[in-house]
Amino acid sequence: MGKPVFSYISSDLSLHLRSPRGIAAIAVGAAVTAGIAWYAFRRPRPTPEEIERERRDHLASIGRITDGTIIDAPFEPDDPTHTPRLLMYDYRIAGVTYECAQDVSTLAEYVRDIRTDLPVQVRYDLHNPGNSIVVADSWSGLRLTSTHPHPAEAQTQIETPQSGQPTNSATD
Repeated sequence: MGKPVFSYISSDLSLHLRSPRGIAAIAVGAAVTAGIAWYAFRRPRPTPEEIERERRDHLASIGRITDGTIIDAPFEPDDPTHTPRLLMYDYRIAGVTYECAQDVSTLAEYVRDIRTDLPVQVRYDLHNPGNSIVVADSWSGLRLTSTHPHPAEAQTQIETPQSGQPTNSATD
């Protein structure tokens, strides 16, 4: 028969590290550390589009609102809908003028037929005023034509008949 397993452990280690419980605790700790390291390196990273969507949603829910002006809204010359891919705007907070741009290529349905001659509402982060938006999936500070309201607003509007009185679906 060979020597017992514990006889291979150095006698320089303290007694509690040489015990079976100490060895098991070290093994479990090493396994947990390896698992955390594996998860940290292998977990899925958010895409840039997901990061931008989360930023817009965050600002749409907690951002402060101020007035701004659209400086430019370039669109592709061959695009028949004249939907801009980028909105360049400015706004003023505490005497400081901020000039920003927002990529709206993923928000095309919210920015069609925008009016650049009217002021817009800008939502900005109170702690970082340069972090701002003009339009998000759930909020829009753009002035749109009456025939193209923001889709989120169009779903919540009450239908009104020609007489101008709201309809009550419970009695109809």
